[in-house]
Amino acid sequence: MTGADDLVLREQTGGVRTLTLNRPEARNALSLAMLHALQGELTAADADRSVRVVVLAGNGPAFSAGHDLREIGGDDDPERHRELFETCSDVMVQIAELSQPVIASVAGVATAAGCQLVATCDLAVAGRSARFATPGVDIGLFCSTPMVAVTRAIAPKHAMELLLTGELVDAETAWRMGLINRMVDDEDLAEATMSLAEKVASKSAAVVAAGKATYRRQLDRSLADAYGIASTAMVDGLAHPDAKEGIGAFLDKRPPNWSES
Repeated sequence: MTGADDLVLREQTGGVRTLTLNRPEARNALSLAMLHALQGELTAADADRSVRVVVLAGNGPAFSAGHDLREIGGDDDPERHRELFETCSDVMVQIAELSQPVIASVAGVATAAGCQLVATCDLAVAGRSARFATPGVDIGLFCSTPMVAVTRAIAPKHAMELLLTGELVDAETAWRMGLINRMVDDEDLAEATMSLAEKVASKSAAVVAAGKATYRRQLDRSLADAYGIASTAMVDGLAHPDAKEGIGAFLDKRPPNWSES
């Protein structure tokens, strides 16, 4: 059995912090304890200026099979169920609002809340053998909370097909749907994910954080409101030292020297 202290493993290389879900015996099912552990790790990463990018991965044959059905099915208390789903929702919002970009590195299956986790991340890289599904409909429990993330990540008809059929789709289909950014050979997954993470980590942390926040703010607004938000962000961005440094470096044909904040 996996202890509470090692439900999420932490490793850092340069500015990239990898958080690995560590319940391989349960296909990394998102128990309440694991969700609390992930909350704590995300909070720690957000507060650590050395962390430029967060990678989420899974230990063992699955990225995450979603919620722990043994935990759900073994408890008839609606308040415990509410706590579980509200905690999971809080984690998803935390990922979306994290100052650093979050990249899912997907090996094996990502189903139900595991698929929700992939859809919530800013970027996703998957091995060719990865599979994705929102199969709640198969067990009489529609994937309503995964639906929130999935419908914000892919086109409506693709989302409805996943939700209504519960069928597993392969990595190529997920890539065509827009659920993942890149599909690579399984043996290249870790290297490809790290390469993408390091590329993002090489940019100004302040600019990336502001850009991610602006992206979220304008996403569901009217066209006029979105341009208003984006224009203000551009004006504010130009006042930041990293914009001055970046423009100067471009004109001087030299690498930029970003600030630390």
